[in-house]
Amino acid sequence: MRPSSSIIGLLLRRLLGAVPLLLGVTLIGFLLTQHVGPDPIWELAGRSPTPAELAALDAELNRGQSGIERYLDFLGSLLRLDLGESLISGESVRSIILRSVPVTLALMLPGLILGIGISLALGYLAACRRGQWQDRWVAGVSALSMSVSLVIVVMLSQLVFSVWLGWFPARGWSTDNLVDWLLHATVPTLIIVLVNLGYNVRFFRAVWLEALQLPAVQAARAYGLPEHKILFHRLLPWAFGPIMTRLVFAVPMLLLGGSLVIETHFGVPGAGRVFYNAVLSGDQPLILALVVLTGSLVVVAQLVVEVGVRWFDPRARAA
Repeated sequence: MRPSSSIIGLLLRRLLGAVPLLLGVTLIGFLLTQHVGPDPIWELAGRSPTPAELAALDAELNRGQSGIERYLDFLGSLLRLDLGESLISGESVRSIILRSVPVTLALMLPGLILGIGISLALGYLAACRRGQWQDRWVAGVSALSMSVSLVIVVMLSQLVFSVWLGWFPARGWSTDNLVDWLLHATVPTLIIVLVNLGYNVRFFRAVWLEALQLPAVQAARAYGLPEHKILFHRLLPWAFGPIMTRLVFAVPMLLLGGSLVIETHFGVPGAGRVFYNAVLSGDQPLILALVVLTGSLVVVAQLVVEVGVRWFDPRARAA
């Protein structure tokens, strides 16, 4: 079978398998927003609502329907890409997502990519110098990174770079030009690199250590092949799968998880902060949309990783 046909078949199988997963994500998200957290009725009704006002709001939100009917209505709207409107602001949920997600990506992706690159280099250094002072130094840096809280790093970074040195703004967000973006994104990028450095270095050190034991690598070194050729022609193709997995799966995790603390402290109007405010106010359409988006991104990440590894790695393609 040709590789392209194999990849297309894999893609179709994974897409079919993703349907139950996405249905489960939507169901869990729907149940949680309906039965856990603040009731949006009280946000909408204001102070001291009358029973008549509460009944009118219940009717407006279709509370008279059964849970199954409301869930099926939600799925129908989702299939039409109709995400509804925010219960709090009245703005289209789709507009809120289209406005906030690019902000989060512009804020978080530089730190993610730079952090992966630095971690790859440090992990390779530690693996090649296993047991030596370089390995111990990298291990110490990793342990320090993993032991420090994200909130502490954020507060210290704001104190040092914004208050004491005055190099960067303490809060706010602007992408009017490259300089504005660099001023607002530099400190968050540094924070993301520092906080994730330890976990990434330990992961990539293990990947490099396993790759260095490959018979092909040992044979290449025995024949005197230059180190850079061993790296690019032997080690990187083998390590492509773990590297790609780490990078691609980090994007949906950062969208709501890692971005929430940073966006809240720096006052950045990204998806993490939007989700946080939606949870506090019980804005169910917005919460559901962001949960479904994150779940969909995880499914897409899995597809990208599997297809990418199958396409670039001959061993996986042969399997």
